[in-house]
Amino acid sequence: MLYLASIGKYFLMIQEVFKKPTKWKIMKNLILKEIDDLMIGSLGIVIFVSFFIGAVVSIQTALNLTNPLIPKYLIGFATRQSIILEFAPTFISIIMAGKIGSYITSSIGTMRVTEQIDALEVMGVNALNYLVFPKIVALLIYPFIISIASYIGILGGWVAGVFGGFVTSNEFIEGLQTEFIPFHVTYSFIKTLIFAFILATIPSFHGFYMKGGALEVGKASTLSFVWTSVVIIILNYILTQLLLG
Repeated sequence: MLYLASIGKYFLMIQEVFKKPTKWKIMKNLILKEIDDLMIGSLGIVIFVSFFIGAVVSIQTALNLTNPLIPKYLIGFATRQSIILEFAPTFISIIMAGKIGSYITSSIGTMRVTEQIDALEVMGVNALNYLVFPKIVALLIYPFIISIASYIGILGGWVAGVFGGFVTSNEFIEGLQTEFIPFHVTYSFIKTLIFAFILATIPSFHGFYMKGGALEVGKASTLSFVWTSVVIIILNYILTQLLLG
């Protein structure tokens, strides 16, 4: 029953986010700040993780192709499929749940503890719209981050495969082009947009409705990471069944 009440409260929060909007002059600056903090500030870790994920996928595939009759271009094919379908949209989203999710929860939670949210409400400002809406808009460019992750991941696979002596550059590129289905990229971006909404709202929910002091801010950040990751994994299964099943 507690979980059902929390889910109901979450959807009520979503409704409130889009009511009584803040003036555009103020909102524009808030959105730009969130883009800088949440998206641009995350590029470094996304690029670093994506490169080595692609490298590991390429090496693992190469090491498992022990039969000499199996063509080497499958290393490129497997790397492309793994990165585009799962590792870029889903694995990076779980990492982002830890990075930006914890940041969102702790920043809003700190505002709750220091009564800044109460001050906004006293001034007649819709605190949910003021705090959460800019994060949702900022995360609309999340597919751009995932497209970079996909490119860097495949590049990492190429570097590991070619310079590791597992496959030639031409064979790897042949694998990248083999049986390419454009809808797989669309599927990746659809998942990414939905995950972006989850990344913006669930951490905000845990930060906005937390109670207690500084210690509870840390607990709320941990809880938001856990629930954001769980929801992303469940939605990943559902979306895969709906879009690819």
